[in-house]
Amino acid sequence: MLWYRGLYDECGIADKCRVIVHGLPLDLSMASYLTVLPLLLALVALWKPNKALRVICRIWLIFSAVLVATTFLMNVVLYEYWGFPLDSTPFFYFFSSPKDALASADLSQIVIAFAILFLLSLLLYFGAAWAFKFSKFCKRKEMMTASQLLASLLYFLLAGFLFLGMRGGVSVSSMNTGTAYFSQHPKLNHAAVNPSFSLMESLAHQEDFGSQYRFMADDQASALFSEMTRKGGGETERLLKVERPDVYLIILESFSSKLMATFGGKPGVAVTLDSLSKDGVLFTHFYANSFRTDRGLVSILSGYPAQPTMSLMKYPRKTAALPSVARSMKQAGYDARYYYGGDADFTNMRSFLVSQGFETIVSDVDFPVKDRLSKWGVPDHLVFERMIQEAGLSSANSEHGKRSPMLYVLQTSSSHEPFDVPFHRLSDERLNAFAYTDDCVGNLIKALRQSGRWSQSLVVLVPDHLGCYPRQIDNFDFSRYEIPLIFTGGAIAGPKRVGTYGSQQDLAATLLAQLGIAYDDFLFSKDMLDGQVPHFAFFTVPDAFGIVTDTDSLIFDHKSDQVVAGSKHNISLLKRGKAYLQKLYDDIDKR
Repeated sequence: MLWYRGLYDECGIADKCRVIVHGLPLDLSMASYLTVLPLLLALVALWKPNKALRVICRIWLIFSAVLVATTFLMNVVLYEYWGFPLDSTPFFYFFSSPKDALASADLSQIVIAFAILFLLSLLLYFGAAWAFKFSKFCKRKEMMTASQLLASLLYFLLAGFLFLGMRGGVSVSSMNTGTAYFSQHPKLNHAAVNPSFSLMESLAHQEDFGSQYRFMADDQASALFSEMTRKGGGETERLLKVERPDVYLIILESFSSKLMATFGGKPGVAVTLDSLSKDGVLFTHFYANSFRTDRGLVSILSGYPAQPTMSLMKYPRKTAALPSVARSMKQAGYDARYYYGGDADFTNMRSFLVSQGFETIVSDVDFPVKDRLSKWGVPDHLVFERMIQEAGLSSANSEHGKRSPMLYVLQTSSSHEPFDVPFHRLSDERLNAFAYTDDCVGNLIKALRQSGRWSQSLVVLVPDHLGCYPRQIDNFDFSRYEIPLIFTGGAIAGPKRVGTYGSQQDLAATLLAQLGIAYDDFLFSKDMLDGQVPHFAFFTVPDAFGIVTDTDSLIFDHKSDQVVAGSKHNISLLKRGKAYLQKLYDDIDKR
């Protein structure tokens, strides 16, 4: 921030302090990684001290000093050109072609850079070496066995603290660069990221996306892909009678069509969803894009298909370049809020949500400790109550003041193992957990009706994926991906059933089209109410994909190079699915 002070002039002291505070966990994590080896050497030295241990420690201190100095310097120098925190990219450039990597710099710049690097490394090394010398590291002293045991116990205790520092605590999520993301201004988030940690994370997750899933020549794949993603004439069937309703997007953890009697599933579980499907708009052939929450969220909120070998949410630089339902709605005058009872840093979720345009993200840390009652954080009913209160639905005032239309997104978490919910209607614990979340949805609908905002409300209910019911369902079973999609609320013109085939990635275009908002930048998303575009569902599992149309379906396993479910002789459908996946990885590679 000092070096690029011109970029940060508009940021106040408070924002700059928040950069330091939000970046501190990554700093502590990286420091913990670099301290593990010296701690182990110190532990060995308690019982068998020798000079070799001190030499190893010095070598490690030199390596650590050079690493930290190099990443710090490179991050400062390269940010001006790339606009994102340091990752493995410059190292790939350098080791593939050192000459080309340094071609843009003249000799004086190179000399100055290496001189600064040398000085920084010396400063860091001697600072650390002084600290170790001060602690009399690896020096022999007469010590009773009892004292050695006590010191060893202390070191094991310190090792535990280092592990917590590396992992970022005892929560479900582990430390990641998304932990430092807190602002709608990317430059503040980038300043908070520790460059050494960012580099380490990038190296650990490095993928050459452009070389994966090469099924056919690029021109052939492009031709098939263009046909599959062509847009219609802009005409869509209208479901709404209100132009700019408040939108409540409820993402239901692990729900499936098998929980709804409407689809022939288990009766008496999702009674609220069954009721709303009759009064609202029910999409009867809707599919999840994947089997994990992090992939489902990207599909729902960015209109972007899930991938079979990775989670795009783990790459903040790429997710920042994705289209966004929230950002598109904000440009049309909406404000956006996100509610989740769990850890928002899990799988880099926070960085994804911030880049999506959510200015307010409410998660477990925003609730009192006494409310974090389960493994996944805050039970769903408390999260719903928080949203209901902050949305002004707790009173019968129909006006709530003049304000912008709102997008409220609430992600549930209680219908997940270990199913410890404060609700006891069904004897089966997992079905009871689903019934609990379904009841929470009912409370939201009740609050909306009583608030006077019902006529101005559109409620969209969509699961993130099918989870623990039915039990032990196979990944190559089409029903593994069948989920409900329901539009309800007073803004709906009337009940309807839509039989168009689609998947989570298509929700973005469908919702935006109903709101009269352009969705041209959502390449992979189709308006399911536009009869002029190709309609199909697409989903992925580890190293496999599935595609479903109104006439045929198949699942292709890349490892075995064969169709493992559905029609094994529909070559045309198989080629389209392969082209779609190939172009998806091309698009990821370019972002």
